[in-house]
Amino acid sequence: MSVPSRSRLSLYLDLIRWNRPAGWLVCLWPTLGALWIAADGFPGWHLLAVFVLGTFLMRSAGCCVNDVADRDFDRHVKRTAARPVTTGAVSVKEALTLGAVLALVSFGLVLTTNAAAIAWSVPAVLVAIAYPFSKRVIAMPQAVLGIAFNFGIVIAFAAVQGQVPAVAWWMWLGNLFWVLAYDTEYAMVDRDDDLLIGIKTSAITLGRFDVAAIVLFYLLFLSIWAVALAPYALGLVYWLATAAALAQGVWHWTLIRNRTREGCFTAFRVNHWLGATVFAGIAGSYLLRAFAIN
Repeated sequence: MSVPSRSRLSLYLDLIRWNRPAGWLVCLWPTLGALWIAADGFPGWHLLAVFVLGTFLMRSAGCCVNDVADRDFDRHVKRTAARPVTTGAVSVKEALTLGAVLALVSFGLVLTTNAAAIAWSVPAVLVAIAYPFSKRVIAMPQAVLGIAFNFGIVIAFAAVQGQVPAVAWWMWLGNLFWVLAYDTEYAMVDRDDDLLIGIKTSAITLGRFDVAAIVLFYLLFLSIWAVALAPYALGLVYWLATAAALAQGVWHWTLIRNRTREGCFTAFRVNHWLGATVFAGIAGSYLLRAFAIN
């Protein structure tokens, strides 16, 4: 009995990881945190919609470019061998067209903000396109991914304030360490396959220091954000959220310390909860402050 072919919609949704939201949620939470800080509270429904939809669309576009760039490598990796572009179910032209459409819609959303945000969105797109190819030449391509993901923080400040102040860059730096933490966990899942095919990743570069480095990355992320946001006097809610995020970091250590594929993949998949916790601390602090004023 033949297996029925999948619809184009089903294949496209698989291509953009529709059923795996962890990848775009880890981009969303720091972006929203920056948006709240930049606006000194709730930024308004317009900017909220722009950044939520824009984050989802750009991450989806990035998946299209990534799968095209990695199609010859992915067939040799257990976790990625069944991706639509790798199997040929979606052509390279289709994937790139879909990615371009998603990126253009996202850019259309940015056009509803201001000139500063529009200007910063251009290098954001260029770095996102460059990331998949960095795995051929850079020992820790996860750093390039971090730069790409972190543009949400920069664009958020630009959209609200028309400029990118020092606090935005400190948040940018802190978040870079979080990306290094969770994407190294992700790379640990595929390390054996990546060694065979010659892909460069932070999990390979760090070697036996991978687990210790990830723990350090989590600590640096939370510490840098705590110091950078201290002048904003966010209060007890933020510090409790930071403590809860730190506890999650300890949990991640228990998941990855034995370096099993299952443990490392679980650690990556649940990372968005750590980001959500930090954002909840920021948003909750502003919400309590608003209630206190009223």
